[in-house]
Parts: sequence; structure tokens; C-alpha cells
Amino acid sequence: MSHTSPPSGPAADPQLAASWSDWIGDHTTALIGIPLRIALIVVILLVVRAVAKRAITRVVQRVLEPPAGESERSRPRRSGRGAAVLHRDRSRAKQRREQRARTIGSVLSSAVTIVLFMVGVAMVLDQVGIALGPLLASAGVVGLAIGFGAQSLVADYLSGLLIMVEDQYGVGDSVDLGEAVGEVEHVGLRLTHVRDLNGGLWHIRNGEILRVRNDSQEWARAVLDVAVAYDANLDTVYRVLEDTGRALRQDPDFTDLLLEDPAVWGVQSLDADGVLVRLAVKTVPLQQWGITRELRRRVKDALDEAGIDIPFPQRTVWVRTDAPEPEDGALTR
Repeated sequence: MSHTSPPSGPAADPQLAASWSDWIGDHTTALIGIPLRIALIVVILLVVRAVAKRAITRVVQRVLEPPAGESERSRPRRSGRGAAVLHRDRSRAKQRREQRARTIGSVLSSAVTIVLFMVGVAMVLDQVGIALGPLLASAGVVGLAIGFGAQSLVADYLSGLLIMVEDQYGVGDSVDLGEAVGEVEHVGLRLTHVRDLNGGLWHIRNGEILRVRNDSQEWARAVLDVAVAYDANLDTVYRVLEDTGRALRQDPDFTDLLLEDPAVWGVQSLDADGVLVRLAVKTVPLQQWGITRELRRRVKDALDEAGIDIPFPQRTVWVRTDAPEPEDGALTR
């Protein structure tokens, strides 16, 4: 029985070299083409991310720029007693713009990064040869389960994003969110912090905010209802109120806070104790309460000087002086 030994020596080298060359030729695409395509995908995604972040940075910088005409010199300076009452910290406007711009920029940057990362992973897996169908189906089921389990959290974040994009309110605004009424101290994607008049800090989930009353946007109105006696001459009352309003508008401490001359709207109601006359004026935001207090003080002094009485509660008391005679046969003690 003869045994055949494998070929050795110089004759075996050409066969080994041919097999290696055939293997390399068959797997050239896998060894070189796929890594190159993956590297190209990564480079393209990085370039897209850099361009997107640069665009987002420009948008944030544009939001951070103060509005035209707003400067430290253009802001009115206050002095005196009345000015101290009306003075509010307007530096919050810059803080509000910065917080809003940086939050929106951070959200947009994170969203761009997440989307590009998911697209890149999907393209790389496709190049490697992994089927994306079952993977996407599994991810969809997991995402659906997470969405059902965290509906309130998702609603909070979406509501917070819309609040910032639409600029419904911001830091320093005076808002009414239902039970929480006060000044906004922080606006986040999930929570809004409001400091009320008594100093309490409210933490409100953005998803629970159904309506907002903002007293700080564009302009406000100071409304003062003045009660006078029924025997007062209304024409004189109107003249006194108008003169008092014009004097307040011409006061250097308040001229920048009033957007128009105070106007007498007329008789608001006829109450049991007197006639109610309404005086109103358009003011800059957040100054309506201070203007109302100052108007109330000046109107009181002007009415006193003009001899017009502010009515007090009227009450009529009937006193019976004659006691009824007891009936015949009635027992008395």
C-alpha cells in the first residue's frame, strides 16, 4: 500500500500564491471598499453636523442681539419716591433672551446630533450587510412602549419647546398660569418656575399649562375706578381726572412709562353708595400697577382740592319711638 505525500518544495509555492491572490481578489471589496465607504459616510456626517451647528450658532447669536434701539442709555433712569415704586429690574430681558436662545440652540444641536447618528448607524449596518428591517421593527416596538409609558414626560418637553419657540413667556414676565400667579424665574423644557406675591416658588410642568396670561408683552393698561358722590358734577369730575392724568404724563419721572395720555372712559356703574368713573392709560409692560397706585394718590389729592367728596357707605336706619300697646288680657312681666 503506497502513501502519497503532499507536494512540497518549489512546486507548491505557485499554487499557494495563486490561492492567496484569488482570495484577495474575491474579497477586495470587503477589505477595501466597505471600510472606505464607511469612512466616507462618517466624514460626510461630521461635515453635515459641523455645518448644522454653525448655522444654529448663528441663529442663537441673532436671538441674543438686543432689539434695535434698546441700549443702556435709552432706558429711563429713575429717582425719587415715586420712581422707586415704579422701578423694575430690566436686566431680566437680556437674561430671558440668553436662556431662550441657549435652550433652543441646545435642543436643536442635540436633535441634529441624534438624527445624524441614527442615519449613520443605519448606513453603516447596511454596508456591513446586516438587515435593517427586523432591527427597525424591534426599535419601533421599544419606542412605542417607551412612548406609552412616558406620555406625560414627552408632553412636557414638547410643550416646553413650543413655549420657547413661540416666546409665550420668559424670565422676568408676570404671568397667570391658573393657580400659579407671579413672576417667572426659570423656563425649562420640562418645568416652569414661578415666584408668587408671597414669595412661594411654584414648579409647574409645561404639559399641564393649558393657558397663559402674560402681563409683560408689548404694553399694559392701568385702570382706575374712582367713586364720587351722587351730588358731584360729572363734568367737573371728568376735568379733574383728565388734568391729573396729563400732569402725570408730563412728569419726567413717569413720562417714559406712559404710552399715551390718560383718558376718562366715563361712568362705569351706578352703585348704591356713589357713581363709579373709570380712568385708563396705556403703559409699558410691568408698570401698570405702579402707575395705578400713583394715579390713585394724585386723584385723591385732586378731588380733595376740588371739593369733590369720595362717598362712604350709605345706610338708612329707621328708629321706632312709639312702642306698641299691649293687647287686652296680655300678661306682662
